[in-house]
Amino acid sequence: MKILLINPPRSPENNILKFAPEEAKPFIHKKLIGPPLGLLTIAAAVKDHDVIVFDTKGEYDLDPETPTLTLLIQNLLAIHKPDIVGVTVITSEFDYATEVCKTAKLFDPSILTVAGGLHATLCPMDFTDPSVDIVIPGQCAHIFRDVVDAKEAGKDFSLIQGILINSADGLIRTNGKPRVIDIINGAYLLPDRSHLRRWINTYKVGGSPDPSTYVYTSLGCPYRCTFCSIWTQFRGKYFQRSVESLIDELKSIDEYPVVRFADANTIVDLDFINRLFDRITEEGIRKTFIMDIRADIVVQQPGLIGKLAKGGLKVVICGFESFRDKELKKYNKESPARYNQEAIKIFEQNGIMVRGNYVIPNDYVVDDFEALAEYAGRNRVVYAGYTILTPMPGTVYFNQVKNQITDNNYKKYNFFNSVMKTVLPHDEFHERVGALWLIKKGDDVI
Repeated sequence: MKILLINPPRSPENNILKFAPEEAKPFIHKKLIGPPLGLLTIAAAVKDHDVIVFDTKGEYDLDPETPTLTLLIQNLLAIHKPDIVGVTVITSEFDYATEVCKTAKLFDPSILTVAGGLHATLCPMDFTDPSVDIVIPGQCAHIFRDVVDAKEAGKDFSLIQGILINSADGLIRTNGKPRVIDIINGAYLLPDRSHLRRWINTYKVGGSPDPSTYVYTSLGCPYRCTFCSIWTQFRGKYFQRSVESLIDELKSIDEYPVVRFADANTIVDLDFINRLFDRITEEGIRKTFIMDIRADIVVQQPGLIGKLAKGGLKVVICGFESFRDKELKKYNKESPARYNQEAIKIFEQNGIMVRGNYVIPNDYVVDDFEALAEYAGRNRVVYAGYTILTPMPGTVYFNQVKNQITDNNYKKYNFFNSVMKTVLPHDEFHERVGALWLIKKGDDVI
């Protein structure tokens, strides 16, 4: 079977960037950098077939003159003539993923189109366009293998449990639940990064001369922040990979000197993280590590932070979210605001650069922006991110405010656009968020 797996383009919608002061614009995120780990895992699940992974994000970064998405996909289809086209979907890229499937069906109606990813897991019933044949929610690499096997054997897809099939009567969910597979350890699939060599030099962050890759140490999250889709994606469960599995993967990726641990929170199991960095030292693995760490963990475990720094931890993403405890409680964020300042000091003592992230509610007025600016100015970090509290479909927050949503354009659901009415005039609100990006120590963005 010929299989074409496509990572759709990122959304260009960015009202923070559009309305920001000119001096702030160089620091505002314009793209999310990193290889499509999910598609690489799926490619590994069907590696005995003729598989092509195509990263349109990497292609547009590599060559800004790349043709429009429709033409790009038409060219790929003409070259590879696939039997199956698969797309991974997050909310802001939903329309592009649908465009990929439409283009495939117009090129050859016999092509089987399959959608998976975060949006397919949390909002599978959104995939009503008839160009999408099958929707696979959840961690779908092994289920995708079942779909490929059924296609090759000419079997009925309805025999595959836990998928959705588009029919004349709309989406129909097949009976039963997918078989239980230990995808985190026993049946873990090492992502096949060889598919991405064409774009490897586009996977660079923070001015680094070296490419970076994602590696996850866990799936899910034990915390319950209302705005987060990670724990809802895994229904509140948390799965930890084995230390030796990670060591094997780290030793296999010499071409990536920078590793971003792609976890919601890399430090959850203290015994695990201690053993992992002991083994990294024992094996002589020398990489620059980036990870997400909660401020409360930093304050409670300052000695551990020092150990990680010695093992290669150079950059930390820390979700401060707010400078007010009342807002943190509203978000169900258990780490109090005072921990933010303490965490910054601990990171700086250990030579770790901090990316501190704040989320801005749509009801902020001038006094709120000035108070946040004063706080952030007193607690500067090397990198800083100020994004908009967005009701992502499938989250608790979405269900809390769905009646207040005024913009249903999914391309704007990327944390850079308010999709609810703002108290301040729309343009001024986004301009003030953009101006906050100037409050940091560093001269680049990560």
